[in-house]
Amino acid sequence: MASSSVALSSDYDSGSQGVDDGELTPLEKHAAFFDRDKDGFIYPWETYQGFRAIGAGISMSTVASIFINVTLSAKTRSGKFSPLFPIEVKNIKKAKHKSDSGVYDTEGRFVPEKFEEIFSKHAHTNPNALTSKELSEMLKDNRDPQDKKGWFASKVEWHILYHLCSDKDGFLYKDTIRGVYDGSLFEKMARDRASAHKKE
Repeated sequence: MASSSVALSSDYDSGSQGVDDGELTPLEKHAAFFDRDKDGFIYPWETYQGFRAIGAGISMSTVASIFINVTLSAKTRSGKFSPLFPIEVKNIKKAKHKSDSGVYDTEGRFVPEKFEEIFSKHAHTNPNALTSKELSEMLKDNRDPQDKKGWFASKVEWHILYHLCSDKDGFLYKDTIRGVYDGSLFEKMARDRASAHKKE
């Protein structure tokens, strides 16, 4: 996978100057791809643009931008309401929910053991990939009965990933999933799509 080239500008709301990609947690890198103007906030139109950049259709991008921003804005901006529903990148760890895979810890850092566990427990057909059925099995296994919203969010996120990135045989590969966790997959998909358009 290509490494992520996302960097936040000096306008980033943490007050730090020259915040670069190396200072972001993997979860922040994952989110920062959608921060199209690099100001530290992700607005619904930026989420839409990000999804379009990686190849999602208009309908999926529209629904995703509304769902994601409305769901995550309040969690990342406690006590601050805006009708524009921005997501604050530096606080994205606050948007973690109980029904996730546990691959991000509470600070948004990558946990290799949890990542490997996805495949050791659920990759029955191919040790380095998930089928649609195995993905559903994983989501069911991670579901917290007291966290219906979080489970639904996980289901939506993973099914979008499967729709966009599974191969013709229905496999969602380990390298692809790994790239999601630090945002590098999004960068690669956007570059590949832009390059393909230039050749048309």
